[in-house]
Amino acid sequence: MFSKMWIKPSTSDCSGQINQLKQALQRADAVVIGAGAGLSTSAGFTYTGSRFSQYFSDFENTYGFHDMYSGGFYPFGSLEEYWAYWSRYIFINRYQPAPQSTYQNLLHLVQDKDYFVLTTNVDHQFQQAGFDKKRLFYTQGDYGLFQCSVPCHQETYDNRSIILQMVHEQKNMRVPRELVPYCPICGKPMTMNLRCDNTFVQDAGWYAARSRYKDFIRRHKHLHVLFLELGVGQNTPVIIKYPFWRYTAENPNAMYACINAQDVYAPHEIASHTIDIKQDIHMTIQQLMHI
Repeated sequence: MFSKMWIKPSTSDCSGQINQLKQALQRADAVVIGAGAGLSTSAGFTYTGSRFSQYFSDFENTYGFHDMYSGGFYPFGSLEEYWAYWSRYIFINRYQPAPQSTYQNLLHLVQDKDYFVLTTNVDHQFQQAGFDKKRLFYTQGDYGLFQCSVPCHQETYDNRSIILQMVHEQKNMRVPRELVPYCPICGKPMTMNLRCDNTFVQDAGWYAARSRYKDFIRRHKHLHVLFLELGVGQNTPVIIKYPFWRYTAENPNAMYACINAQDVYAPHEIASHTIDIKQDIHMTIQQLMHI
């Protein structure tokens, strides 16, 4: 559909684009937020360095991995060790608020608008910050949900209470055996509800959220819509980036805005309807709040 990409050159001054984005927000009848991992990174969810050391120095010393991502793939020798690691990981990346107020500031920008959020993030920080649950579609799952690892059935289970218990009762990087979660139907081990392969469970809540998102897009397809892409990389562009480009191309009243500390780009065909800001997301949102 699109021929060539337009890549924004690096610049130290994004004030012009930020003013454009502020005007687009004011004009918009609706705002569709598409959020990737870069948004949570900007909010302070880093997986290496001091934050990793603060929570996982014992695992680093014992098992030899040096970041949370690597820890997620470590072949622990027992489920007690596995859940000691993952319960701590889920606790700090799902149940604790983000270190910075990025999500709350974003809500401040759109709370008086008709908005919807599409995100590949699984940390649930939108709902933590006060976004309306009925206006959120988490396509790739939720750290706060368990599912059967087989899976033998298409249901998910809230894990907050058991995760907190694991965190508080683990010793020597092991949880008590009785806290290891097993499927209530088939007895196989439980796992996180994350889209890693074809075992991902799309439960009734997932389908309901998808329906609300599709209906939102349908109802606003001819109106002044701002498609606001935040921190989306190249891992899953077919979920947010490419559809946002297509919706913008199909609607002459739409604007596409991309904020990312890394490369920002868009097709030539929608260049006149594009605002690209190559800058830290948290900083950009703060600037938008004070214009």
